[in-house]
Amino acid sequence: MAERHRVVVVGGGFGGLNVTRALDRADVDVTLVDRSNHHLFQPLLYQVATGILPPGLIAPALRSVTKRERNARVLLADVQDLDLDGRVVRARAPDGRLLELPYDSLVVAAGATHSYFGKNEFAEYAPGMKTIEDARYLRDGILAKFEMAEIATDPAERAEWLTFVVVGAGPTGVELAGQIAELAHTVLPRDYRSVDTHQARIILLEGAGTVLPPFPPKLQAYTQKRLEQMGVEVRVNTLAVDMDHQSITVKGPDGLETIRTGTRIWAAGVQASSLARLLAEKVGVRADRAGRIPVGPDCTVPGHPEVFAIGDMVSLDKLPGVAQPAIQEGKYVGRVIKDRLAGRQTPPFEYFDKGTMATIGYRSAVADAFGVKVTGFPAYVMWIFIHVLYLVGWGNRLGTLYTWARALWLTHNRGNLIISFQAAREDLTEGHTPAGRAPTILPRNTSAPIPDAEETIPGAPREAGSTG
Repeated sequence: MAERHRVVVVGGGFGGLNVTRALDRADVDVTLVDRSNHHLFQPLLYQVATGILPPGLIAPALRSVTKRERNARVLLADVQDLDLDGRVVRARAPDGRLLELPYDSLVVAAGATHSYFGKNEFAEYAPGMKTIEDARYLRDGILAKFEMAEIATDPAERAEWLTFVVVGAGPTGVELAGQIAELAHTVLPRDYRSVDTHQARIILLEGAGTVLPPFPPKLQAYTQKRLEQMGVEVRVNTLAVDMDHQSITVKGPDGLETIRTGTRIWAAGVQASSLARLLAEKVGVRADRAGRIPVGPDCTVPGHPEVFAIGDMVSLDKLPGVAQPAIQEGKYVGRVIKDRLAGRQTPPFEYFDKGTMATIGYRSAVADAFGVKVTGFPAYVMWIFIHVLYLVGWGNRLGTLYTWARALWLTHNRGNLIISFQAAREDLTEGHTPAGRAPTILPRNTSAPIPDAEETIPGAPREAGSTG
């Protein structure tokens, strides 16, 4: 009996998960390898950071998500090297052992991380938000500042604790700034006795001339006006040029200014996973400024038709680094692999643009979909419908709707505003890096030599009754 076609998928995000699902019941063995054991719905990550949603509703375990796909299995490991000539993925297990994952088709969907535009030292002072750990860390940090404001007796010190600076006014920055404003001005005022949380100062910085730069002007103007009504200071044409644990220095139209603040959040840019540059080096092409690798119209890398790259780490037809391209590319690549095994040709990938949207705060959002530009409550309803639709699992969808109804619409009280003394101490003391969280969110060193793998992982077991 011949061995079945082996597919290794690197990354359990939107792209990798949709490849795996598209290959359900196909005559292949799929190995999905990821550094986390869960699929993360990143568009709602900011709601974990601001205490609205618990992590489990937006991060279902990959094994649970793929449990009905009998030809797929999941490995928790960190990919270290891609041997394209030997058709082997080398990865490191949590205990340090090195694994070899042989493949016939490889799909790299490793996503993206933060970009500090050459100032990587900012990562120590202004954490970004790409993982559940990042969101928990930000939530602990935000809550710790309100706790310290309650303790502080000096007005200047209290003002510093209550100053929150978000760098970058794309969708993530807008959503974060809006939710911190609602937290301070609507949710927390009745919870504190010595401090008036209405005094919290939320500053949103954007280097471009407007918030939400990719959006149409009508939506940009509405977003800025709504944020300002919520008490957010919006500063456009303003760049972060320096920072430390107590302040941030910005350069705007009026020159340099140093803002004393205990909280700086980075939402200004992204760069492709370091695996994108590694893959580009392997195939002899140049990654773009954001570290993305160019791919062909069938999502394959140059010179290796058996290797696919998809999602935020690729450059294809100038598609944005959002969920929809990754979802559609994942489904497409699954179709390509099945068509090849059946001897069929697959037309080039075509992206169907379903539009963009962002929420600003309670009952307000903006949406640009199917040629229609919507603001306010109608856009908010659209935003709710789309985001619930793309959550994985009906349990998570219903749980999210219930939590939203309780936290945002009925009681205006959030059930996930918990913090411990230890978490606050680790955020506030020198080092500012809790144990268990990476000291910085920077690309790993892929130039170091990778030793020979200690263990070869064979293909996943066949389904009962299947033949090669």
